[in-house]
Amino acid sequence: MPGEYRRHLFPHDHPRLAEIRGLDPYAYGELARKPGTFTGGLVANWTPLYRNDFRGVTENGVLREGLHPLTPAEPGEEAPVEAMTAAARDLLAALDDESRARLTHPVDAVEWQTWANPEFLQFDTGLRLELQPEPVREKALALVRASLSPEGYELTRAMMLINGFLGEVVGLETILNEFSYNLALYGTPDLRAPWGWQLYGHHCALNCLVVEGRMALSPVFLGAEPDEIDAGPHAGLRDVFADRVELGLRLMAALPAEQRRQAVVYERMVDPAMPEGRVDPGDERHLAGAFQDNRVIPVEGVRVADLPAEAREHALAIAATFAGLLPEGPRAARLREVAAHLEETWFCWIGGHRPGDVFYYRLQSPVIVAELDHHCGVFLDYDTPKPFHVHTVLRTPHGNDYGRAWVRQWQARRQAGAP
Repeated sequence: MPGEYRRHLFPHDHPRLAEIRGLDPYAYGELARKPGTFTGGLVANWTPLYRNDFRGVTENGVLREGLHPLTPAEPGEEAPVEAMTAAARDLLAALDDESRARLTHPVDAVEWQTWANPEFLQFDTGLRLELQPEPVREKALALVRASLSPEGYELTRAMMLINGFLGEVVGLETILNEFSYNLALYGTPDLRAPWGWQLYGHHCALNCLVVEGRMALSPVFLGAEPDEIDAGPHAGLRDVFADRVELGLRLMAALPAEQRRQAVVYERMVDPAMPEGRVDPGDERHLAGAFQDNRVIPVEGVRVADLPAEAREHALAIAATFAGLLPEGPRAARLREVAAHLEETWFCWIGGHRPGDVFYYRLQSPVIVAELDHHCGVFLDYDTPKPFHVHTVLRTPHGNDYGRAWVRQWQARRQAGAP
C-alpha cells in the first residue's frame, strides 16, 4: 500500500536518529565503528573478511576451472566500451591531480573488495560524490549511464533518489542523500585491456569491468527503504523491485505442492529451525552480500531443470531481471551463460509465498547467485521484515566477481607474450 512506511517513522528526537543527526559522513563513519553502537558489531564482523585473498563464491569451497573463459565478445554481444572509455576519460580530465590519484587504482587492486551497502563509510575508496562539484558528479553519472542499459541506469538512479528522499523524511540529509556514494576507477580506460569502475553507498553498489569487449557486472547490491517516493519532485517513483518480487511469487505458484515444499527451506523469516547465525544482524538472510567474496553457499531447495515449464520460465525471467542492468549485448551473453547451466541451477525460498507476504529467495548456479530479501527497519521503526524494505544481491560465482577471472587470464597472456 502506498505510504505504508509512514506508519513506522521514528519520533524526530528518537536517539536512533538524534544521536547522529548533523554528522558528516566521516564523523558518522568513525562513530559507526565503536563497539556497542547500532553498527559497531557489523564493522567488527566484516573487517576481517576484507583481508582475505579473493577466490570467489562457491557452492562447496572448490573453484571450478574453465567456467569463465576470456574470449572476445560474440557479434552483437559487445559492451559499449568506446562510449565508456570516452566517459571515463572525460571524468579524469575534469579532476585535479590529487582527486585523480584518489579515484584510480590498479585493475586488480584489493580496493575492489571495499564496497559495502550500509549508509556508513567503512572504507573511503575513490571519490565521495557528495563532496565533488556538480560538473564532476555529472561526469561520474555519465560514466555509469554509458555503461548500463537505459533501464539499468534508471534503476540505479532510483536507488540514489530514494536514499536522498529517506534522508529528507528522517532528517538525516548529511548521512543519507542522493550523492552519498563513492566512485572508484580501476585500470586505465582502454578499448581492449581490462578496466572498470565501482559505485557504492547506501542501498546501491555496482562493480563493472570490461575487457576484450566483454562486460562483468557483479557484485551488485540494490535495495530500498522505503521502496517509493511519495512526496517532492520525484513523487510517484515506487515498487522499484516489483518485477523481482512478482516473478518469485509466480514461480512458487507454478510449483506442484511437493516441489513447493522442497523449495521452502524455512517457513518463517526468523525460524526456530534455522541454525545459529543463519539470520545475520546486517545481512539478515542474504548470504552473498558485502565482504562475502569467498563465501561457501551450498545449493538448497529445488533444481530448476526439474520444475514445470512455467516455473522454469519464471526462474530464467528472474535471472533476466537481475541481468537487466547490463546493456543489450552483454545481457544476451550473460543469459546465454545462465541458460547453459540450467541443469545445475537451484531455487530456494524462506517465508510466505502469497501476495503481500515477506520472503527471501535465491537463484543459484555455478555462474549466478541472485538473492532477494525483505528486511527489518533501519531508519524506520519496525523489527520484523516489511514488503517496502527490499534488498537484492547479484554475484558471479567461481571467481568472476569484479571480472577477476578474466583479468587474471588477460594478465597471464600478457606475461606469456601474447598480443
